[in-house]
Amino acid sequence: MPTKISPKAKPIYKRILLKLSGEVLGSDTESINSEFTRKIAKSVAEIHELGVQIAVVIGGGNIWRGATASHAGMDRTTADYMGMLATIINGMALQDALEKMGVYTRVQTAIEIKNVAEPFIRRRAVRHLQKKRVVIFVAGTGNPYFSTDTAAALRASEMNAEVILKATKVDGVYDSDPRKNPKAKRYEKLTFIDALKNRLKVMDSTAFSLCMDNNVPIIVFDMFKPGNLKSVVLGKKVGTLVCSKI
Repeated sequence: MPTKISPKAKPIYKRILLKLSGEVLGSDTESINSEFTRKIAKSVAEIHELGVQIAVVIGGGNIWRGATASHAGMDRTTADYMGMLATIINGMALQDALEKMGVYTRVQTAIEIKNVAEPFIRRRAVRHLQKKRVVIFVAGTGNPYFSTDTAAALRASEMNAEVILKATKVDGVYDSDPRKNPKAKRYEKLTFIDALKNRLKVMDSTAFSLCMDNNVPIIVFDMFKPGNLKSVVLGKKVGTLVCSKI
């Protein structure tokens, strides 16, 4: 059941960065599932209506995984650039779904592709947020060997986002895989140091380190539970908070 929310509840964040994996848009049979994409867009539109400034970083794993291709023998740099192109496709799909709901958006890319998206320019991105546009960052950092998690940490720092909301298919961070271990423990709060020390595979170590250095907290939550994104933005206890101090 969706979490009950008071109609008088106000968001506790003014500006957020939402990190979406490419997998949230895909299904077992489609790289981009239109129904799933609409559901994600609807959740984003709901918090946009609350006046929250929203930046999004999206992955491309539903279409292409550079690391997997690299392990199979492809040149890592080539594989990573192909992954960046996959994120651009996903960003355009999310943009289309949001604009069909009346939400103005801009897609900004870290690699130049001027007929499709704006180049990433920090001041322009901030201005878009101030004008109540959802800004979708694609192509990661524009560099191979860096994940979209690291891109999320970087863009959140550049945008002065108050928090990174890491959308997943599980309801937080566990000490082991809850799909394999029914006794896995879920953390309500966790420090960056503990996440790094225990090698918890929620975000990569570069992303965790960047967030720790710039004091950007992360909330890991289940995007597929109805109302969860809105609940997080309104300050409800959802998922796992990863921060500098508990």
